[in-house]
Amino acid sequence: MDEFVQRELLQRRALLADLDALTAEIAQSARWIVQALANGNKLLLCGNGGSAADAQHIAAEFVGCFVRQRRPLAAIALTTDTSILTSIGNDYGFEAVFQRQVAALAKPGDVLIAISTSGSSPNVLSAVQEARRCACKVIGLSGKTGGALREACDVCLVVRSDVTAFIQEMHATIGHIWCAAADSLLAAE
Repeated sequence: MDEFVQRELLQRRALLADLDALTAEIAQSARWIVQALANGNKLLLCGNGGSAADAQHIAAEFVGCFVRQRRPLAAIALTTDTSILTSIGNDYGFEAVFQRQVAALAKPGDVLIAISTSGSSPNVLSAVQEARRCACKVIGLSGKTGGALREACDVCLVVRSDVTAFIQEMHATIGHIWCAAADSLLAAE
């Protein structure tokens, strides 16, 4: 069992080291997030399955607090309202569950964080297209090769792994870096 755990930890260390190659993109996306929140704009987050949970987790860190006490920051996980999700899914199809919410909620200057480990989720890609129509910045979190999401976003942070669990763990790390940036730069307000 010790060897198994060591192998698991080694794989994660390698992925964390790979995040170094994304430093500029992580910093740029953090700047956009902090600037939007400082200007009174909001974050909208979407994803499916584990990525839906990641969207909720990141939104909670912004609205509540991460490490430092600061004012609550506007972040909405588009994955949480079952009445909205089921009515849109029923009336317009599952591909529209995030797109319709973005159309209803997004304003110019807001930021959409679109999460898809494959980069190919049709409902996430539809939300990205809608966010662009609404003049929002779009940040993608993906894995593998980035899929269609890679080209659809202003910046897409692609974790180079085929293992969904590892991709999601790195997405959580990136989300925590964004939260730490907001704590650091917005706590004094």
